[in-house]
Amino acid sequence: MFLEIAKFILYAILIVLITKYILVITLRKLAENLNLKPKTVGDIAGYATSVPEFLTIVISSINGLISTSIFNILSSNIINLVQYMASILWNKNRKAFTNRAIQVDMILVLITILLPMGLLLTNISFNLSFVPFFIILYIFFCYLNHNVHQLYLQKEDKKIENQIQKEKKQEEGNTRKTVLYILILIGTGILLYVVGELLGETLNNLCHELNISEIILGILLGFVTSIPELITFFESQTHYQNQEEMLGVVEATNNLLTSNILNLFVIQSIGIVIYSLLY
Repeated sequence: MFLEIAKFILYAILIVLITKYILVITLRKLAENLNLKPKTVGDIAGYATSVPEFLTIVISSINGLISTSIFNILSSNIINLVQYMASILWNKNRKAFTNRAIQVDMILVLITILLPMGLLLTNISFNLSFVPFFIILYIFFCYLNHNVHQLYLQKEDKKIENQIQKEKKQEEGNTRKTVLYILILIGTGILLYVVGELLGETLNNLCHELNISEIILGILLGFVTSIPELITFFESQTHYQNQEEMLGVVEATNNLLTSNILNLFVIQSIGIVIYSLLY
């Protein structure tokens, strides 16, 4: 029993470390190398920090642990919000919530928590009928996020455009760096897949052989897979501390929103499809 628990902790930590020190950092360098705006960098970080959730959901679904995947996503989204609020308070950026774009984004984030919580409380099972609904909501949330940022963050976008113009002279050699970052990302994806396979075997053993509840496993995975978001929330705001502080909040907020809607609407849908096909 202790060996399986040790393996679970080891593989989970490995996924987090690989995501933190390789995947997230490489994606940030790639984004900065291409002179992307904070919103875009936040979106990319959201995709990057959702890789652990993607791996654990796929593995859980393959092993028939659909309850584990559901509670993994719900706990991850709740923990992401708590960590985000902690980073805002720590960096004293509460005044950013007066911006309408940030307010709309936070409403969308709350929906990604209240929606699955409501479905669980009403004992509605997650099945294939939810997949089209989730995909439509994902597209709608992305559309809404894009438009409110264009409406209410024009001043910040203008500052970034001016900064990018100043940095154009530093673009020499960017193509070589871009190729290098992409190769690192491919290698990282392969590494995460290998560790994810090992984690899947351990999950199966813990649940079926040691009688550990799927719900408990899902909550534990939620804590583990949310650590990368904690890192990026704080890092994004310290990254812009010598510039306009709103830029860091925009990046962190889009990281949060992208991660949460990706977790619930896309990754959860993938888990549902896999589970439905196999079981």
